[in-house]
Amino acid sequence: MKKILRWAGIALIALVFIGTFVFLYQKSTPKVTTYEINTAELLDIEKTTIITGKIEPRDEVNIKPQISGIISALYKEAGDVVKKDEVIAKVKVIPDMSSLSSAENRVKLAEISLKQAQTDFDRMKNLFNEKVVSAEDYEKSEVTLKNAKMEMNNAKDALNIVREGISLNNAQMSTTLIRSTIDGIVLDVPVKIGNSVILSNSFNDGTTIATVANMQDLIFRGKIDETEVGRITTGMPVEISVGAIQDLSLQATLEYIAPKAVEENGANLFEIKAAIQLPSDVKIRAGYSANAEIVLERATKTICVPEASLEFVGDSTYVYVLTDSTSPTQQFQRRAVTTGISDGIYIEVKQGVKVGDKVRGIEIIDSEK
Repeated sequence: MKKILRWAGIALIALVFIGTFVFLYQKSTPKVTTYEINTAELLDIEKTTIITGKIEPRDEVNIKPQISGIISALYKEAGDVVKKDEVIAKVKVIPDMSSLSSAENRVKLAEISLKQAQTDFDRMKNLFNEKVVSAEDYEKSEVTLKNAKMEMNNAKDALNIVREGISLNNAQMSTTLIRSTIDGIVLDVPVKIGNSVILSNSFNDGTTIATVANMQDLIFRGKIDETEVGRITTGMPVEISVGAIQDLSLQATLEYIAPKAVEENGANLFEIKAAIQLPSDVKIRAGYSANAEIVLERATKTICVPEASLEFVGDSTYVYVLTDSTSPTQQFQRRAVTTGISDGIYIEVKQGVKVGDKVRGIEIIDSEK
C-alpha cells in the first residue's frame, strides 16, 4: 500500500513538472500577427458634409383682420386648400360708441337736408312750370336735391360700416370677410368662433386668423459650420433625406448662404437655404426634420485605399506595402504617402502607391507559432 502511494506521489510531481514546462514553453514562443490585406484601386470618391435642418414652405403667410371684432364664422380648417381672395372667416364688428354716435348724427342731418332739398325742388319745379323762374334756378335746385340724396346714401353707408363693418356699396370687399392673400394650404387656424380679434396696423401685429402656405414650393433650411462654409457656393446640388419618410430622397439646389454667422454652443454657424424639387406625387408636411448632403470635393478614377490602412505620425502619413506573403510571417515595406480627400471609408492616395499594391490593413489573427 505504501509503495502504491509513493509511486502515485512521484507521478503527480512529474505531471506538475511537465505541465509547468509546457506552460512556460508556450509563453516563451513568439506570436505571429496576421493582417488584413487591402488592394489599392481606382475609385470615384467624394467628400460630403451632412447638415441637419427642417423643410419649410417658402411662402408662409399669416392672415390677419383689417378690423377688430369677434369671429362669427370659420369657413376653413387646417389642411384645406384655398385660393387667393377665398373667404376663410367672418368677423362681427363691435362698434366704437363715439364713432357710432357720430355716424347716426350724420344720417339725421342728411335726412333733414334731403327733406329740405326735396321741398325746395318741388316748389321750384312748380314755379318753373308756371314760367316764373328761370331754367337756371330750376337746374340749381335739382343739383342740390341730387347732392342731398348722395349725402344721405353716404351717411347710411358710413353708419353701416361702423355698425356692421360692411359697405352697402361694395359688400363683397367687406373688411369683415377675412380672405386668403395667396393660393395654398391652410396650415393652422389658431382662433375659434367667439374669439376676439384685433386689426393689424403699424402699432399692433394683430390677431392671426389663419396661416396659409404654398406646399408645392418648399425649401430646406439648416446651418453649416464655419470650417465648411467656404467650400460651398450657391447653385450646388443638394440631396435631402427626410427622417419621417424612409427611402425618400429629394433633389435640391443651394440658393442662399448667410453672410453672417450665428453662435450656437460655442460654434459659428451659417444659415443656408436650398430650393427643393418636389415630385408631383410626393406629399411633404411643413416642419419635417431633414438632413442635407452636399458634396464638398470629388475625385474620379483616383487611387484609393481604406483609411484604416494608413498610419499617421505627426504631419506624415504612411502605408505598409506587402512585399512577401509566402514566408511564415507577412513582410511589409513602410512607405510615406501623400493623401487627398476622404469619404470616411476610403482615402485618396496621390503619391506613394500604385494601382494593385497590397497594403496592410487591420490586425485580424493572433496565433501561436
